Amino acid sequence: MTHITPLANRRHLAIEHAGRQRQFAALWLREHSPDADTLDPRTGQRLIEAAELPLSLTIESSEVKGDQLHLCFSDDHRTAFDLDALFEEMPSDPPRRLWDAAGAPLPQTDFEAAREDDSALLDMLEALHRDGFAVVSGVPAQTDGMQSLIDRIGPLRRTNWGGIADVKSVANAYDLTMTQRGLEPHTDNPYRDPIPGYIWLHCLTNAADGGDSTLADGFMAARLLRERDPEAYATLTRVTPGFRYHDADTHLESEGPLIELNSHGHPVRVRYSNRTEQVPALPPEELEAYYAARQAFYRLITGEELTLHLKLDPGQMLIMDNYRLLHGRSAFQLAGGVRHMRQGYVDRDSTASRRRTLRQRLATSQISGETA
Repeated sequence: MTHITPLANRRHLAIEHAGRQRQFAALWLREHSPDADTLDPRTGQRLIEAAELPLSLTIESSEVKGDQLHLCFSDDHRTAFDLDALFEEMPSDPPRRLWDAAGAPLPQTDFEAAREDDSALLDMLEALHRDGFAVVSGVPAQTDGMQSLIDRIGPLRRTNWGGIADVKSVANAYDLTMTQRGLEPHTDNPYRDPIPGYIWLHCLTNAADGGDSTLADGFMAARLLRERDPEAYATLTRVTPGFRYHDADTHLESEGPLIELNSHGHPVRVRYSNRTEQVPALPPEELEAYYAARQAFYRLITGEELTLHLKLDPGQMLIMDNYRLLHGRSAFQLAGGVRHMRQGYVDRDSTASRRRTLRQRLATSQISGETA
């Protein structure tokens, strides 16, 4: 049984259906009307200008017929909603799995399988979303060996360094990644807008002594900081340092907090780049609080509690969520052999889109197979 009750002089409608209760504004129902005069049947995009609807809009009549709610509005528009669809929640991504070193996952994917099979590709993309990284084996030993798998997801993000670029020790290095020194945990390119979403790091050779990769879950670090030092956590979500990179041909600047929250107060991005951070000359008391909070966060992301150590073999590739994971490496000595990586970026929107469309397509295919 479905019960409907007009409220607020018919500007709201309370609906009780299938054991659920919810109130809807007349304006919301009008702009979401699922008819061909309001929404384009093919694209689902709105055909009316919602901002032009009268703010005094009311629901003149409401009636349940079968499994549909029929409405007539004060602008004379008539429409019908599927009641079950009206109560459906917006589809959401599965929850992320935060981890420390002791409980770190090791999601693995075969390159050829992900390149040829949608299910294997979806498994890889789900792991990236859930765990923040994936290790891919069997990558062709070519300078652009990762490209064919990138093409299955979305465009390669090009920067001032080109597309897929070398990461190896060179003379007169233009960036510290191109030296033999160890690199502290960091996120890449916080000085860009938008910041690249996923880092693809392909190992061609790794015979040098040292050069191990390190990973730390920045969202887990944020959670621990909030639990152990709430004031430090609040400071890192509030203070906004700048980040800058420049050379003879490039000058990039952006800004953002080390822990960025969404509208619900949950972390959606971490930034950390000691090499490029530019802290403004804030009042001394605020700076002291920021420096103490940054140090507390640094100790978490560099401590063994959160640090996962990996050494990539030739033909392996590490894909990392650059909004969540902090990565680094130990120093290496070329006397032991060559360390040659190739690195590229793929943005978040194309990666998330591919994951969601694959999930929907495979779920639809499975349902069709079960009902055939």
